[in-house]
Amino acid sequence: MRSRPASRVLPALAAVLLAAGVSACGDAAPAKGPASPEPSAAPEAEDARIELAARAALAQDHRFAALYTLDVPGRAQRSIMATVAADGSWRVDVPGGALGGTTNVSIAETEAGVFQCAIPSATNPVTPSCVRVADRGKRVPRRYDPRVQRVFRQWLPVFTDRQAALSVTAAQPLPGSTGSCYSVDTISASLSAPVDVGIYCYADDGLLTAARVTFGTITISGTAAAPPPSVDLPGPVVGGDPMGMDAPPPTTPPTTTASTPATPASGRPSPSA
Repeated sequence: MRSRPASRVLPALAAVLLAAGVSACGDAAPAKGPASPEPSAAPEAEDARIELAARAALAQDHRFAALYTLDVPGRAQRSIMATVAADGSWRVDVPGGALGGTTNVSIAETEAGVFQCAIPSATNPVTPSCVRVADRGKRVPRRYDPRVQRVFRQWLPVFTDRQAALSVTAAQPLPGSTGSCYSVDTISASLSAPVDVGIYCYADDGLLTAARVTFGTITISGTAAAPPPSVDLPGPVVGGDPMGMDAPPPTTPPTTTASTPATPASGRPSPSA
């Protein structure tokens, strides 16, 4: 048998050994898979949205009577009373809540509808009376609306609606609050937001303990009391227009003109009687 020249055998052997070495290296260091995605803040925000919806659902069923402070920039601190009765009727009394802060007002909802009521005070002893402003479960028209009652009742269905255009994250507790606080923002391009952007704090049983919104800061004072069987309107229901939010125009006293003695044709003043 004829032997192959060394010049042909050695290159072929080197090629085989090189291929085997590359294969062995590939087995020892397998290719890396796709990188794991970075953790996202979305689950945390989703958890906060679920928690707020759960607290708001508890708040809808919670019955109580509690005193709160209302702090509005540029105004003295006021005390407001919020009551949700056992039968589901509710009432929120707001000192200085109408006519530019000159009149106390109450917003109440009973089976007959939603009412705006004038409440007498030491500085403005008006006759208590109520005007029906909306059907039950509906909002007060903006021009008659002190807005404070929205925090306690009328925004709760928005918080429980998972389809509402809201962004919710956990927030640091507001001063004087208890429970958990949530920062609420709107993600809707509409100019009419479903709720006020702000921070809302709820106890474990659904009681609102604090809220910081566009019109001011509400903080619970002391311990909530047991609710009454139902709320009473502070005055009789009357016809006419509800009170507006703007201050009434100043009243101008009638002007008096000094009387001038009549002058007869002769040009001489008439003698006094």
